[in-house]
Amino acid sequence: MKKSLAAVVSAALLAVLAACGGGEDAGGKTLRVGTLSDSKPNAYQENGVFTGFDNELLKAIAAHQNLKLEFVSTEFSALLGQVATGKFDIGSSGISQTDERRKTVDFSAPYNYQSLGIETREGVAITDENSLAGKRIGVVQGTVSDSWLAANAPTAQAVRFPQDAAALAALKSGAIDGAIFDQATAEDYAAKNPDAKLRVVKAITTTIPHGFAVRKGNTELAGKINAGLKAVIADGTWERVHQRFEPNAPVPAEFKAGQK
Repeated sequence: MKKSLAAVVSAALLAVLAACGGGEDAGGKTLRVGTLSDSKPNAYQENGVFTGFDNELLKAIAAHQNLKLEFVSTEFSALLGQVATGKFDIGSSGISQTDERRKTVDFSAPYNYQSLGIETREGVAITDENSLAGKRIGVVQGTVSDSWLAANAPTAQAVRFPQDAAALAALKSGAIDGAIFDQATAEDYAAKNPDAKLRVVKAITTTIPHGFAVRKGNTELAGKINAGLKAVIADGTWERVHQRFEPNAPVPAEFKAGQK
C-alpha cells in the first residue's frame, strides 16, 4: 500500500514539474499574440484568419522554433501596455522600435523598416509635410505617424484615432483633411477605395526598425524569435512573405536570402 501511494505521489510530482518546466518550449503554453485586424499589409484579419506581413512572418518564425501561437485583436494604442502587463506574450503589428517604447517593452531584432505615407483626397491642398499647417490630420494614437506629425508639422491639427479603420472612415467622409499611415497601408487604401478618390501625396522613408514586442526581461522568448527570424531570412522565407504582401517595396540587404 505504501509503495502504491509513493508511486502515485511520484507520478503527480513529475506531472507538475513537467507542466511548470514547459514554459515557452516546444509542447509548452500557447503564446498569445496581440495584433491588429485592419492594418494592411502588416496585420489584418481576412476570412476570420489573422494575416499580413508581420503575422505571416511570425508564423514562419514560430514554425522554426516549435512555438504555438494564438492571435488576438486589439487596438494599437493599448498593445504595448498589454504586452508589458502579460496580457499578450508578443506584440505583432509593424511596431517601430523607439527609445520611448523600449521603456515599456523589449523588442526582437529588426525585421523591417518604417515607411510612412501622407494620404488625402483629390482636391485637398496637401502635397507634403509643409502643406499640413492648419489642416485636420488623422493619426492612430501612439504610433510613429503620431510622433512624426508632431515633430514635422506641429501646426497641423492632429486628430487621433484608436485604429486605422476609424481614421480611414474619417478621411473618406471628409471629417479630416488627410492622414498619416504606413506607406504600404496608405497605398492599399487608395487602391481599394477608388470612389473616395484617395491619393498618397508623399512617401516618407525612415531608418526606424520594426520589431516584435515582448515583456521586458523575457530574454528567452526574444532569443527564440531572433533565432527563428535569422533562419527565415537565411532560407528565403522573409523575401517570399515580403513579396506576397509588399511587392513594390525594396528588400533591405540584411533581409535577403543567404544571410548568416
